[in-house]
Amino acid sequence: MGRRARDRRRQQQQQQQRQERGGGGDQAVRAGPGEVKRGDERRSRRADGGGAFLQGWAGGYPEIVKENELFERYYRELGIVPAGEWDAFMAALREPLPATLRITGYRSHAKEILHCLKEKYFRELQDLEVDGQKVEMPQSLSWYPEELAWHTNLSRKILRKSPLLERFHQFLVSETECGNISRQEAVSMIPPLLLDVSPHHKILDMCAAPGSKTGQLIEMLHADMNVPFPSGFVIANDVDNKRCYLLVHQAKRLNSPCIMVVNHDASSIPNLQIDVDGRKEILFYDRILCDVPCSGDGTMRKNIDVWKKWTTQNSLQLHGLQLRIATRGVEQLAEGGRMVYSTCSLNPIENEAVIASLLEKSQGALELADVSSELPGLKRMPGITKWKVMMKDGQWFEEWKDVPSNRQSQIRPTMFPVKDEEKLKTMNLERCLRILPHHQNTGGFFVAVLIKKSPMPWNKRQPKVHQKLPERTGDTEVTAANSGNGSDCIFEEPTLGENEESKKMQELQTLDTEQSKKEGVCGPPPSKKMKLFGFKEDPFVFLPEDDPLFLPIQKFYALDPSFPKMNLLTRTQEGKKRQLYMVSKELRNVLLNNSEKMKVINTGIKVWSRNSDGEQFGCAFRLAQEGIYTLYPFIHARIINVCIEDVKILLTQENPFLSKFSSETQKKVKDMAMGSIVLKYDPDPEKPHDLQCPIVLCGWQGKTSLRAFVPKNERLHYLRMMGVEVFKAKRKEEELENKTEEEVQHRLVQTEERMDVEDKEHDLVTKMEAEIGEESSQSPVENSAMEIENKIEDLDQSSKNANAHVGQEGKDTDASNVKD
Repeated sequence: MGRRARDRRRQQQQQQQRQERGGGGDQAVRAGPGEVKRGDERRSRRADGGGAFLQGWAGGYPEIVKENELFERYYRELGIVPAGEWDAFMAALREPLPATLRITGYRSHAKEILHCLKEKYFRELQDLEVDGQKVEMPQSLSWYPEELAWHTNLSRKILRKSPLLERFHQFLVSETECGNISRQEAVSMIPPLLLDVSPHHKILDMCAAPGSKTGQLIEMLHADMNVPFPSGFVIANDVDNKRCYLLVHQAKRLNSPCIMVVNHDASSIPNLQIDVDGRKEILFYDRILCDVPCSGDGTMRKNIDVWKKWTTQNSLQLHGLQLRIATRGVEQLAEGGRMVYSTCSLNPIENEAVIASLLEKSQGALELADVSSELPGLKRMPGITKWKVMMKDGQWFEEWKDVPSNRQSQIRPTMFPVKDEEKLKTMNLERCLRILPHHQNTGGFFVAVLIKKSPMPWNKRQPKVHQKLPERTGDTEVTAANSGNGSDCIFEEPTLGENEESKKMQELQTLDTEQSKKEGVCGPPPSKKMKLFGFKEDPFVFLPEDDPLFLPIQKFYALDPSFPKMNLLTRTQEGKKRQLYMVSKELRNVLLNNSEKMKVINTGIKVWSRNSDGEQFGCAFRLAQEGIYTLYPFIHARIINVCIEDVKILLTQENPFLSKFSSETQKKVKDMAMGSIVLKYDPDPEKPHDLQCPIVLCGWQGKTSLRAFVPKNERLHYLRMMGVEVFKAKRKEEELENKTEEEVQHRLVQTEERMDVEDKEHDLVTKMEAEIGEESSQSPVENSAMEIENKIEDLDQSSKNANAHVGQEGKDTDASNVKD
């Protein structure tokens, strides 16, 4: 337990002791008008049994009073709320934010999930009452395409009060883990939609964590599920190392080979290079999402602490950072590209002031896009052109010249509106979007869409970076991408008049990394080159073209000649390769040419896992479910087509005998060797009541049984789509697990009697460790790679094989969990 956790526990214990003592500590709570004392609260709690008091937000503490005089004074004066709507605006801010969910649009299962939601779970909510109150039916967001986003006023507390609602809650949790549903605030869905992403776009998400918008971008890349490797990709960045791992968790749910998570300060994120027909070019992005850190006063409905903490000082302190990040973004944007700038703040200092400053110094290189016709149904307010700056003490300033010298370090000229009417008119600030909470029962938000027409003015001259390339620290070159300033010495595009000296400098820059690129090793950047915190990541090692590891895999699965084997990588340079990952060709290009410039946290999806017993069947690697939809188009062997009844058996039973499957399946399996297999279900159009989306599962064929290797939540997802009651299936699964464990223990006793002392001790320990690790960590369907046969002809040999295999798979899975 960490120090902070111990301090929190100590504080909770002290608070509990004070409450039990009763009358002590009658300290007034600063709650504005009508304040109450804690001693009185405790006495009232004891008098009514605590029920009335526990209705507050904090479950035992007084509800935060949603009042802030400075907030109201500030926004009344700025006039961002239309006349006559102020009371509705404030009333909406004081109401809890509705829960919203989004169905992932790129998956073939999206329509099935939507059908399941509307026809099953939403129907169960009709005429349902909880504590005498009728439950409101979820409603689709009118402006989100294809009814893939919904909002509901149901809270977690209400969800747990009724068995029907609890089942709905379990559905949401399980589908979220699978990546089929994302719980995301409604206004947060707007920026990715306005980016207008296509599968070929190179995308940068500058401040990506926690990752809900990144997930939307990945979905848009995979709009066509028949294309396993879109030519575009997403590079998701965040400055906070810990939040990067949250971002990895969100992104990995979508199982895409086209996502890379990096850890950098967005205001000085380095220029990346790519190889284009043998020459080095700077990577410019077609789309950039610039969702910058902000004061967050648009989130008051869910982050109620903002009510008491809000001051204008927050915006004044963040304005400079926001402008630097936005500037760095447009520098890396390709000509004709689109960048969306967004905040969850209503404050013009963080919004229009940043955009106006960016447009002014771009000297016509940028323009605001008119998106008034996009997202029909979304109610929005235009951007404002006039505003004032207020200090936290309430003092107003209308122009920079009015600011006293002792305040000029806090207030900067870029915070004020442009005074030149002609220049202001050409900026078209009214094209910005401001979402007000009371218009569609959402949070507050701001969005601006920028189009880049030409290079930025400071990038048209010879870049300063070329003068700094020869400087070295240790064995690496110091580049402008690693300097503290994001705009002073960052080059954007090579000018037409680039001289021979700059070309030589560019050649010098690539010499140091040439050897490592030949070896296909992309290690972390040297510690001297940039300040990096957090965990030291393992290198990304691409398989060489002549690696003997790949040949048995290619032969066993009859991989298509077009399979991009050069895109396979591991995370280790020494020892056995436990897992094989895959990235797209474009991300491979980025990795190989920028290993010293950026800190990569994670990329690629797992496609194969080592199986120690697989070698005797012809291949040491079994298929991984995470990457099966990427691999499947290239696999031409070991595919078994199954009917929907077979799929139900595979997903509800632990070790089903072959005799339980359809006769067609048994015939296909009969002549196939043991080992890893692909199980494919194709929908039958003549049976519209059956599941109408294809399913691809990883499995293992044994001597007398057939099983699937599917993570628990994904298994439940498929069963729901087929109309199977998952709660019954869950209970049945637990019974089967207990039964399997008893059979394993019985077999161990028999094996112990036949083996000599040395072999007996080794196999027993291996078996017990595997079973304990398996039962405590994950579902057996997820971890095992070879079933425990119920009827085995040769007990000794099968037991040894099963023990060694399951033990190794347990180790592999543990290692994979730590890595991922």
